[in-house]
Amino acid sequence: MAKNLVIVESPTKVRTIKKFLGKNYEVMASQGHVRDLPKSSLGIDVDHDFEPKYITIRGKGQLLASLRKEAKKADRIYLATDPDREGEAISWHLLAALHADPTKPIHRITFNEITKNAVKEAIKHPREIDMTLVDAQQARRVLDRMVGYRISPLLWAKVKRGLSAGRVQSAALRIICDREEEVAAFIPREYYTLDLFLRAEGLTKPLMAHYYGDSKGKREIESKDQLQEIVASLEGANYVVSSVTKSKRERKSPLPFTTSTLQQEASKALNFAIQKTMRIAQQLYEGVDIKGSGTVGLITYLRTDSTRVADEAQAAVASFIQNNYGQEYCRRYHAGKKSGTVQDAHEAIRPADLTRMPSQIKDSLSRDQFRLYQLIWKRFMASQMANAVYETTNVKINAKDTVFSTSASHPIFDGYTLIYVSDDEKDQTDRQNLSKIDKETKLDFQSFEEKQHFTQPPAHFTEASLVHTLEELGIGRPSTYSPIVSTLLKRRYITKEGRSIFVTELGQVVNDIMKESFPSIVDQNFTANMEGLLDGVEEGRVAWKSLVRNFYPDLDASVRKAEKELEKVQIKEEVSDVICENCGRNMVVKYGPHGKFLACPGFPECRNTKPYLEKIGVSCPICGKDLVLKRTRRGRIYYGCENNPVCDFMSWNRPVSEACPRCGKYMVVKGNKIVCSDPACGFSKIRDKE
Repeated sequence: MAKNLVIVESPTKVRTIKKFLGKNYEVMASQGHVRDLPKSSLGIDVDHDFEPKYITIRGKGQLLASLRKEAKKADRIYLATDPDREGEAISWHLLAALHADPTKPIHRITFNEITKNAVKEAIKHPREIDMTLVDAQQARRVLDRMVGYRISPLLWAKVKRGLSAGRVQSAALRIICDREEEVAAFIPREYYTLDLFLRAEGLTKPLMAHYYGDSKGKREIESKDQLQEIVASLEGANYVVSSVTKSKRERKSPLPFTTSTLQQEASKALNFAIQKTMRIAQQLYEGVDIKGSGTVGLITYLRTDSTRVADEAQAAVASFIQNNYGQEYCRRYHAGKKSGTVQDAHEAIRPADLTRMPSQIKDSLSRDQFRLYQLIWKRFMASQMANAVYETTNVKINAKDTVFSTSASHPIFDGYTLIYVSDDEKDQTDRQNLSKIDKETKLDFQSFEEKQHFTQPPAHFTEASLVHTLEELGIGRPSTYSPIVSTLLKRRYITKEGRSIFVTELGQVVNDIMKESFPSIVDQNFTANMEGLLDGVEEGRVAWKSLVRNFYPDLDASVRKAEKELEKVQIKEEVSDVICENCGRNMVVKYGPHGKFLACPGFPECRNTKPYLEKIGVSCPICGKDLVLKRTRRGRIYYGCENNPVCDFMSWNRPVSEACPRCGKYMVVKGNKIVCSDPACGFSKIRDKE
């Protein structure tokens, strides 16, 4: 009979850890949380100091019975749930739910990687449950429950059932909506570039330089007339090299991955959705069957915001680099800045065993597992290697009072780039040959290249850029980024087209309600400050009940105020002039996952539905039919012709009936202006208030 019981979270870990510990240990999985707040009610006793009312999660009764049975037989119990606040809380709940003999030793153990040494070392160094971590999880859970259960019913009454609000989710939605407003309001500005091509002594290819400005400094070419004036002024000019400056610069080796940087780089380099990255990383952490080795945990714990690397791991990688690439590629590792509260018991995400090179275990991994493991392996290796060194040459060329410039760089020492170059660093090296250019070089004019450009609007968020923004603003933590995006997509508040994120009409409606009735919930500064206070709970500086006591009264007052205002609003279904051909009733406008649609009010007897073509009072500039508001398959709004597919007119911005007085083309609404749909025209005017 096993003398010791080890309880982990995931069933995947059971076999691996059992193999490490042997026959004197029974290993079982809790399969996540075993207790939580009830789904049917708030579950927090606001009249008795906000005490949570935890219950056994539905469906976990039989599992708990099995755990209790084994706990009763064991001489010693080890709670080995994940090494973060969520895992600490699961261990605390297990301790309460096992009903174990109070005289029986029950220990908390953690390991950052699922390897034999790490697990055995954890068994040798057990500890008590860390109540600051537990309280930090309780505080987050209680606050999130308060926001969700108090505000969501208001959204049901105002919009439709099934919607939800969340403490961090709503702030993230506000950030996305604000970006969409910036994009919609953006008016492009025209500018020009002028490139110069010269024949130079010793060069087989023409030398290209860019217009820089004049003797007074850098200038931008803002109009076609200005461009033509510059070109005309250079008629018959001599082109002379006025300065050649050479310098060395270093490109610093990257830090090893944290959760957020892994999510961002996997999105950009592998086109992985955040949820996919976390799912595959979890598989790599918990263990994969490797030929000849059995089930092996390949990476360290995946939820971390620390860039720290354990001393033994640093020593191992330094030896590996020296033996495989040479001493000159080694460098002493310095941890980077910590973002937010770093659970420094964690390390950065790294390979559990560096000698398991991706190419050697490729056949044991799925394609996606291999690609993510290779990304982690290379990034960690690069983080421990020397900086790359480049020689940069900057050349200034004068022609009368006009100045052109060109530059190039080439590697002197490849350093970490021998192994890894991030997606952002690719194609950054300008390899134009300037080595033979000096002040004595004779230059002969060949040609100009003139180009018209328009400034670009802010980019739509991608999952990667959204995570980067949330991290910069201090909103959420590594474990929450993936659930935030997943929830917003699931609720259809946002949609994705390619990599870009767009707000749906439903998401905009919810955001408007939240901004009006609960401005602090969606305020990024308030949310970031709350994260700081929650970190204070984790660090033992703030009592979690105090945090809840201070938060709830304001939330309660806002909800009560909103309830009174909502009582005065009669939410009526919008009746259309479309007649249901099945029963003769006027069809009504309903909200669905992809926006509005027409439905028969006789439901459930009559289940007839139709697309809702919302006319905007503007004629199609191509065929003269009515323009209607439409939605892509993923819910993004656009404006198209009702005569589609015969007429394929579409616009992302709302057209107006007024034609452009300058070129005659149709105009669209952009923020507080009406602008010509043709950027080359550039006409705009202030929009009249509606």
